[in-house]
Amino acid sequence: MRDRFLAVRHEVGKAVVGQHEAVDGILLALLCHGHVLLEGVPGVAKTLLVRALAEALELDSTRVQFTPDLMPGDVTGSMIYDTRSGDFEFREGPVFTNLLIADEINRTPPKTQSALLEAMEERQVSVDGQTRRLPQPFLVAATQNPIEHDGTYPLPEAQLDRFLFKLMLTLPERDTELEILTRHAHGFDGRRLSDAGIERVADAATILEAGKRVGGIYVDPEVLGYIVDLVQATRSAPSFAMGISPRGGTRLLAAAQAQAWMSGRGFVTPDDVKALISPAFRHRVMLRPEAQMDGITVDQVLASIIDTTRVPR
Repeated sequence: MRDRFLAVRHEVGKAVVGQHEAVDGILLALLCHGHVLLEGVPGVAKTLLVRALAEALELDSTRVQFTPDLMPGDVTGSMIYDTRSGDFEFREGPVFTNLLIADEINRTPPKTQSALLEAMEERQVSVDGQTRRLPQPFLVAATQNPIEHDGTYPLPEAQLDRFLFKLMLTLPERDTELEILTRHAHGFDGRRLSDAGIERVADAATILEAGKRVGGIYVDPEVLGYIVDLVQATRSAPSFAMGISPRGGTRLLAAAQAQAWMSGRGFVTPDDVKALISPAFRHRVMLRPEAQMDGITVDQVLASIIDTTRVPR
């Protein structure tokens, strides 16, 4: 089962060159029932990456372009009057899928952003007094552009806390970009994903069964204490106006268990925890204004916390 997940990396690589951290982050999120926020400038294959993953994992995926005029019912679904039966019936929205691509989520107002809160946390949608369960597994992959701020609505802290990871998709190095252009020169087109030859190496049942095994990964009390020390260090860091909540600590723990399982181990090591601190914490903390003026970044503060926190042996 683990080999199937590792094979996903190879299959996604047929369509997306590089971005290995983002691929691994989404796989870990699927294993521990999390969601991911993908941040990067336009054109770094954020949407293509999720579509390729859905193809390799044999999952349904839906893309929603978030715009200022998008309404909550456009995402969750709504009651529609049926003229034939003379009654109202529920028409499912695009959220009823396995992988929801929420493209440019910060371009829609808070009212519509909040429509995803129940779906992300409870895996259900409540409309007209009735609760409807979402397909399993369910993952929201939301994208946002870090350089455009006009006409955007920053996600509130309560919603950011629902994301397991914030993954940064960076611009490629020269060799990687040359490989991208070479593929396009030979006819590759990201709009025709079927031409990439991606094979389906896993399915929904595989993901759900793997998630159960991840939950059984052993965590030593010393490692649990290490996670608590890291969480509490963010709350006392002078550069942070807001540190990590208990939910952030539990989600880091779940991600570390998934990382250990993917690495073929039955136990979590401190290295598993350290490797995931930045993607798991960077969107859950808030820099003080004076730290921003000094040019300090969140990742720099988190790296300092890792260096100064005692690691269990």
